[in-house]
Amino acid sequence: MEQLAQPDAYDSPWKEILESYFPEFMTFFFPEIYAEIDWPRGWESLDQELQQVVRDAEMGRRLADKLIKVYRLDGQEQWVLIHVEIQGERDEGFARRMFVYNYRVFDRYERPVVSLAVLGDDAPGWRPSEFGYALWGCEVGIRFPVIKLADYDAMWAELEASPSPFAIVVMAHLKTRATRRKPEDRLRWKTQLVRRLYERGYDRRDVLELMRFIDWLMALPAELALQFREEHKRFEEELRMRYVTTFERFSKQEGLEEGLQLGVQAGEASMLKRLLLRRFQQLPAWVEQRLAQAGREQLEGWFDRVFEVERLEDVFA
Repeated sequence: MEQLAQPDAYDSPWKEILESYFPEFMTFFFPEIYAEIDWPRGWESLDQELQQVVRDAEMGRRLADKLIKVYRLDGQEQWVLIHVEIQGERDEGFARRMFVYNYRVFDRYERPVVSLAVLGDDAPGWRPSEFGYALWGCEVGIRFPVIKLADYDAMWAELEASPSPFAIVVMAHLKTRATRRKPEDRLRWKTQLVRRLYERGYDRRDVLELMRFIDWLMALPAELALQFREEHKRFEEELRMRYVTTFERFSKQEGLEEGLQLGVQAGEASMLKRLLLRRFQQLPAWVEQRLAQAGREQLEGWFDRVFEVERLEDVFA
C-alpha cells in the first residue's frame, strides 16, 4: 500500500481539548501535581518546540502530545516542563518513546521534565510506566505516571457526578470505542452526552468546546449525522438557546454540510473524505479510489478509525 508522509502536526480532538482545558486536565487526572503548580503565573504551550525536538523519533499511534511550561509553587525551580502523551492504541515502543522524548526535551531546555501518559486503548493488562537499561554498573531509565481511560468504565457513576469537563471527555472516549460498528448506539450516546452539557450548567464557551470534541470524536454515518443535528436543533429550540448556530458552523468548517445533502452512501464517502483531509492534510489517489468503491458498511468502519489511528493507511487496514 502506498505510504503517506507523516503530517507535521497531529490534529485530533484530544489535541484541541488539551489546549483549551489544560488546568482542568491536570486537576482531573493528576491532582497531586496540579496542587504544586503556580497556576496564577500562567502556563505556556510549547508544541512547536516539541515537534522540532522529536521530529525524527518514532511517532507511534498517539492521539496527541503536549509540552507545557509551568511554574512551581515551592520555588525550587523557576519553571519546569510537563510532557503529556495521549496514546490511542497498544504500542510496544511506547515506554521507549517516552524516555526518548523526556531526555531530548531535557537536553534542549536543561530543565526538569515530567512525563505523563494517558492510555486510551482497550487492553486491560497493557500499562507501560517505565523504560531503562543497565550495563556494567551504569543505569539509565525513566518511570512515569500512567492513567488508563478504560479503568473509568467501572467508575461511570463518578463520571456522571463530576463537574469536570474531562468527565465528559472520558465518557465520550469510552462510548466512542464501545460503539464501534454500532451506529445506532453511538447516536443514542452522542445525544445523551451532548444534552448532559446543558444539564450540568456549563457556560456557552464550555458547551461549544465540549460539543465540538464530542462531534469530532463520535463520528456518525451521514444519515444518522443529519438526524442528530435535526434532533439537537429541536432540543435547543425547546430550551430557547441559540448555541446551535455555532454548532452548525462547526459542521460547515468540517466540510460536512455538502456531504449531508448528498445521497446516503455518496454523502458518507464525501464526509469521510473531508475528515481525512482535515486529519492528514493530503490524500493520495488510492484513497480516492477506495472511497469511491466502498459500500456503506465499509465506510462506517472507516469512520470509526479516523481519530483512533496515527497513519492514514491504518484507517483502511
